[in-house]
Amino acid sequence: MQNEAVRRICILGTSGSGKTTLGREAARRLGIVSIDIDELNWEPGWISVPEDELRVRLEQAMEAPAWVTSGNYNRLQEIHIVRADTLVWLDYSLPVILGRMLRRTLRRVVFKEACCNGNYETWAGTFSRESVVLWLLKTYRKRREQCTEMFANPEFSHLNCIRHRSPRETRKWLEELDALPKPPL
Repeated sequence: MQNEAVRRICILGTSGSGKTTLGREAARRLGIVSIDIDELNWEPGWISVPEDELRVRLEQAMEAPAWVTSGNYNRLQEIHIVRADTLVWLDYSLPVILGRMLRRTLRRVVFKEACCNGNYETWAGTFSRESVVLWLLKTYRKRREQCTEMFANPEFSHLNCIRHRSPRETRKWLEELDALPKPPL
């Protein structure tokens, strides 16, 4: 990792890879703002905000001088990724992500843990056509292809691109963040 302040990080990865958790932890260690794009997008009742409202919310959240975004919203790349200095891709294997997602979903359902603005996952939702698990299985390969293309795209050559292929690599990167200078807020 470069020995300079990391000020604007975008975290990408398939559903269930741990983007939000990593974003919050990286932001905590660096003392900067964490922006979960799912939180900006989902209203109570799993109602998605209109795209123009989502763009406004993201722009407002990014007014902070230093931040971490987490989310795979391709239609918002020109807002947050082009302003980033670091792009982190959680490129874990499908078995790792699927195991994590199943544990997370089970925990959320059993203990009625809220996610995304007070929304809840349910048993019925877990086994429906809108299931987050089914979404992972449908989108895993496509998301990997998109991230591979993004890392090779000259438009993003200004970014410090970091590809984590295992949770161990991610933990090591978090430890490295502790040694970096903290950006001014």
